[in-house]
Amino acid sequence: MTPISCKPVSAQVLDAAIAWQLSLDSGSPVEREEFAKWHAAHEEHARAWRQLGMLDQRFSVASGPARTALLQSREGIRRRVRKLSSGVASVVAVIGLALFAGERYLPIDYWLADQRTATGEQRTIRLSDGTLINLNTHSALDVRFDEKQRRVVLQEGEILIETGHGDARPFIVETREGSMRALGTRFLVKREAEGTRLSVLKSAVAAHPDSNPQEQILREGQQVLIRNDGMGPILAANLGADAWTRGMLVVDNARLEDLVREIGRYRRGHLSVAPEVADLRITGSFPLHNSDLALNTLLPTLPVQIEHHTQWWVTVAAKTDAKP
Repeated sequence: MTPISCKPVSAQVLDAAIAWQLSLDSGSPVEREEFAKWHAAHEEHARAWRQLGMLDQRFSVASGPARTALLQSREGIRRRVRKLSSGVASVVAVIGLALFAGERYLPIDYWLADQRTATGEQRTIRLSDGTLINLNTHSALDVRFDEKQRRVVLQEGEILIETGHGDARPFIVETREGSMRALGTRFLVKREAEGTRLSVLKSAVAAHPDSNPQEQILREGQQVLIRNDGMGPILAANLGADAWTRGMLVVDNARLEDLVREIGRYRRGHLSVAPEVADLRITGSFPLHNSDLALNTLLPTLPVQIEHHTQWWVTVAAKTDAKP
């Protein structure tokens, strides 16, 4: 059995690979030619395609109780697999390999979540206690309410929470880095590469990393990055931090690379910035539901140009007749 490549792929590239897989079902010669260009453009593209294909093969061989188990929560998967008889041992081994690959390289938590949004999608849900949750692009969460507490597990992405009233059970948001307990409030929770970012928009939130059970209270207008090893400094929350709920991205003196990375969360494919312009600074508001328009708004104010190599591969580069 060929081992899955030892290096992970980015969420953007994985999204593009999935989109290509769906697109190629139609078998258009033009689409196949474009796919060949995308596949050859970068080693990560080929790696994502290979990993996606391997996972698909492993999922497709599972049937009956094994496949049913695979579609349940992670706890359900493990419980069902333990109950499978020795007669399906080979299928169990395949599922175990698929889950291992998913945990390490593919967003298995995202695909198995109770609620999720696709790239570019935003959605609002109302929980049984009246709490409203706005899910940003490519976000996923699990809802775990019981008699003692209201618990939401953010697996991926970003959410805006407006807690419901009249329920005595504590409302808790969990991520891999820590927990946040609402104190009658409105707040943002965002999974980032470095940890979980908590921004309090109204009232207060008590937060603590998994490494320290002692809570720290954040007040309205404050934000903090929660890491596995502790909490960062408490800072002023970014102006317009919740502007995405209104379809806008608001930045103040942001690095161009950081801005483009954020825009890239709302579109499929690979979006990058050339190193020579990555540190340019910009302030402004950008539409999130039309990323091409958002990128084009850079042109009047910055010495850059937008290079479309393919539909799925776009670069913000230095303008050919100007230097940054």
